[in-house]
Amino acid sequence: MVHHAPLTLRIERQLGDRMRAHLPHYMAEFVMFVLKQGWACLFGICLLGAILLTRAIWQPDWMLHRYDALVIVAIGLQVLFLALKLESWDEAKVILLFHLTGTVMELFKVQAGSWSYPEPGLLKLWGVPLFSGFMYASVGSYMARVIRLFDMQFAPYPPFWSSLVLAGAIYVNFFAHHFLPDIRVILFAATVLLYLRTRIWFRIGENWYWMPLPLAAFFSSFFLWLAENIGTMTGTWLYAGQNPFDQVSFAKMGSWYLLLYVSFVTVTLVFRGALQRSPRVTDSPATAEKSATAPASPAD
Repeated sequence: MVHHAPLTLRIERQLGDRMRAHLPHYMAEFVMFVLKQGWACLFGICLLGAILLTRAIWQPDWMLHRYDALVIVAIGLQVLFLALKLESWDEAKVILLFHLTGTVMELFKVQAGSWSYPEPGLLKLWGVPLFSGFMYASVGSYMARVIRLFDMQFAPYPPFWSSLVLAGAIYVNFFAHHFLPDIRVILFAATVLLYLRTRIWFRIGENWYWMPLPLAAFFSSFFLWLAENIGTMTGTWLYAGQNPFDQVSFAKMGSWYLLLYVSFVTVTLVFRGALQRSPRVTDSPATAEKSATAPASPAD
């Protein structure tokens, strides 16, 4: 069991209590869903905010390069999250793994010419600024926090070894498709086939709701695609042949969709308790009937 500081829990509970006290039930639960999602991706929101702010105010003659400032901001955010118990040390270990795997991919992709970081910086390694790894880490931070905030359970979950194999194949394909045929279409199909029956169960207040895991991955990839457009719009990174105000190709949304499965499996290395091999059993016939007739209905 992960223990969190009372301050963090008080903030989360007070938000919920105020929403339920001042809004109708159905509206309160929707607002709480949005607020919890925003609270879960707080690290990513702060990092995107720093990218936008530095792009707006940074001057080329300043002693500190913008990329180096973003490294300092990202490290400061991570320290602050740990100090305030917004993340546990177990979660931080997973996020560090995200940082490492993301940086390895960045190094390869930049050298392959897939995208570039056009601005100068001292804290760059073979053309890759060190803050880039934190962008991947923000995805890991979101997943770890959203599982806790919503008490998520994944059921029925396929054999864990099969999810590891698929995640490994997806990660390898991000490198191998530069030399071998791209098998992402096969991987898209594999994600649906493997997780077709898996539902993400999440709690808002006293009610449980569910969503098919592939559908949740699709929605998440769309929001990551939007965030990536902010990155390219500010010129923080650019794809080959792209101008800052060019829209990021929708094909990149597919890349994020696949990468989310790698991210999800990495997080489940810590949150194994959220995975259930058997379908979730509802507690009452009434709510069981509602769950059978609506894709996002209370389970108990």
